[in-house]
Amino acid sequence: MLQNIPSPKTACLLIIGNEILSGRTQDANTRTLALALNQHGIRLLEVRIIPDIEEHIVTTVTACRENFDFIFTSGGIGPTHDDITAACIAKSFNVSLVKHQESFTALEEYFGTERFNTARQRMAYLPEGAVPIADPVAIAPGFIIENVHVLAGVPKIFTATIAALIPTLPQGTALSMTGWHAYGLREGDFAANLTTIQENFPQLDIGSYPYEHPENGKGVALIVKGYHAEQVQDAARILHDLIITQGQTPLAGEP
Repeated sequence: MLQNIPSPKTACLLIIGNEILSGRTQDANTRTLALALNQHGIRLLEVRIIPDIEEHIVTTVTACRENFDFIFTSGGIGPTHDDITAACIAKSFNVSLVKHQESFTALEEYFGTERFNTARQRMAYLPEGAVPIADPVAIAPGFIIENVHVLAGVPKIFTATIAALIPTLPQGTALSMTGWHAYGLREGDFAANLTTIQENFPQLDIGSYPYEHPENGKGVALIVKGYHAEQVQDAARILHDLIITQGQTPLAGEP
């Protein structure tokens, strides 16, 4: 936990979709959300990937919305049989799905009366009390109900929606991150030292990341992250000196 520093608000991302769990589709939204939240001073504390199963979605949303400040969901907004996120969110909050007339009208204008069939009309039904999220790319709305933010899973739509949504949330101190890397470093040689540094900075996240460059060979990046920029810089200076004690040359940032 952060010491003498206000703890950032926490967030959880629920990625909903059998296609992710089967390996057919690769998740591209976690990094998008994490980077946006880091900059805004909200900590993405957990990510869960869950199937398109009603009971699983309902129980997961119900549990998570009580344990995190913000919940974001990705996937399950659309006209097909497996697009059940809105209905599951409604069940989690014990409310009904109701037609959102403004969204219904916008969808009808977009598709045209003849093509605006029952399946497409489903996309205009939101949990009672939900507020649509303006979608700069697609017409089908995401929505917010209390601390739950429901977004489409298509990366292009998700990214555009996040860019518009995150600035509207309460802002905290942005995550500060810096570090060093060096060729020739071996984790086993300095692991004990790194443990001591982490113990001296319990409020920070200090990571060691081995890498291999096709031309320059193997090395390790030492990265420090936290919500107190001054302490991050203090720890980074110590990591710089640690690399020197190993007989290597610290290089700023990641390889």
